[in-house]
Amino acid sequence: MISIIIPSFNNLNYLKLCINSLKKNSFYENEILVHVNEGSDGTIEYLKEKKIIFTHSKINVGLCKACNQISKKSNFDYILYSHDDMYFLPKWDKILINRVNELGDKKFYLSSIMINGDPKLNGHLNFNAGETVDKFDENLLLNNYEKLDHNDFQGSTWAPHLIHRDMWNQVGGFSEEFSPGAGSDPDFNMKLWNAGVRFFQCLGKSKVYHFGSITIRKKNLNLFRKNQGSKANKIFLLKWGISIKTFKKFYLKANYIHNEQLIGPNKNIGYFISIIKDKISFIYYKTLKLIKID
Repeated sequence: MISIIIPSFNNLNYLKLCINSLKKNSFYENEILVHVNEGSDGTIEYLKEKKIIFTHSKINVGLCKACNQISKKSNFDYILYSHDDMYFLPKWDKILINRVNELGDKKFYLSSIMINGDPKLNGHLNFNAGETVDKFDENLLLNNYEKLDHNDFQGSTWAPHLIHRDMWNQVGGFSEEFSPGAGSDPDFNMKLWNAGVRFFQCLGKSKVYHFGSITIRKKNLNLFRKNQGSKANKIFLLKWGISIKTFKKFYLKANYIHNEQLIGPNKNIGYFISIIKDKISFIYYKTLKLIKID
C-alpha cells in the first residue's frame, strides 16, 4: 500500500525502533525502504538480516539525495517520507489512506502529527515517553497517545508526509541543492503547489512519536539550525522569489484549522508588505551573488 522511505545516518538503535513500530502498528502491509548514509554502526547488516530493501552511500549524502535514491525502489502508489527517529503509533496509515480515499485525487500532501518527546522542543503535541531510545517507555506512550488531541490543520510541510508517487516523480523528489536537508520540505511543497496540489494537511489522529533531531544533536543544535536555516531561506528566496515564511503564511495558510482546498494567497496589506520585504532581500542576495560574495 505505502512505500515508506527512511534516510538513516549511523542511527541504528533509533532505526530499529522505527522499523519495529511500523511492523507492529501499521494497519496495511506497507514496504519499508532505507537509504544508509555511511552505515558504520551495523545498519547494513541489520537490514540484510531483516530482508529490508536499502540503498547505500559510503559517505553521508544528506537526506535529499538519500530519499531520491531510495524512492526509485518503491513499488506502491503512495510514498511516505519518515525520519529514522520516529515511532509510528497504531493505525497511523489507515487514517492517512482514509483521507486519501475521501479526496479521490492524486494531488495531496498529508502529514501525521508529531508528538515531541523532548520537553525543550515546542510542538503541536508534547508528551515525554523518553527523550532517548534508551529511556523510551513504549507502554507509557501506547497507553496515553489517544488522550492527546489536536485538530486537523493546514500548512503541513514536515515528515512523515504522504504523497502519490506520480506527484513525487512529476516534481523530481527533493531538490538536492538544499542538501543536507534544511529547507527541502517547503521547497518540495512549493514544487507541488506549482504542479497544482492544493491539499496540504496534517491529520491530528495520525500520530508519530518523534525523539527530535537525533542526528543533528551530534552537532551544536542551535548553531546548526541558525546556519542551515539561513542558507535554506536564501536558496529558497533566490529560487522562488518569495521567502519560506511568505509561502507558508499566505499560500499554505500554516496552522489554520481548515480542511478544504486551498485557492491561493489572500492578497491583503500583510501579504503585500511581506512580498516587498522579499523583493528587497531578493535583490540584495542577487547582487551579492553577481559580485561572487556568498
